[in-house]
Amino acid sequence: MDIHEKLRQLLKERSWTEYKLAKECGLSESTIANIFRRNATPSFSTLESICKGFGITLSQFFAEHEMVELTPELKELFDGWAPLTTEQKKTVLQMEKAFSQNSEK
Repeated sequence: MDIHEKLRQLLKERSWTEYKLAKECGLSESTIANIFRRNATPSFSTLESICKGFGITLSQFFAEHEMVELTPELKELFDGWAPLTTEQKKTVLQMEKAFSQNSEK
C-alpha cells in the first residue's frame, strides 16, 4: 500500500474529511489538499504531523499488520511500563490478573 492509499484508508476509517485532518494535525488545508489532489508525496515532517493528528506513530503508519490506535491512557501505561524492572513487570501483571478476576465476579 502506498502513502496516498494509506492516508485515504485512515480518513475513511475515521470518517474524517481532509479539513478535519488539517485541523487535527495542525497543517494548512492547502498542504493536505496538495497531497491528495496533486498526488504530492508529503515530506517526512509533514507525514509525522499527519500521524500525530491521527494519533499514531510513523511505525504504525508503515506497519503491514493491523494497527492499534494508542489512546492517551495506553500511552501513559506504556510509558510507565518501560522503565520497570522484570520483577516489577511481573507484579503489575499479577495485579492486572487479580483486577480482571474481581471484575468478572
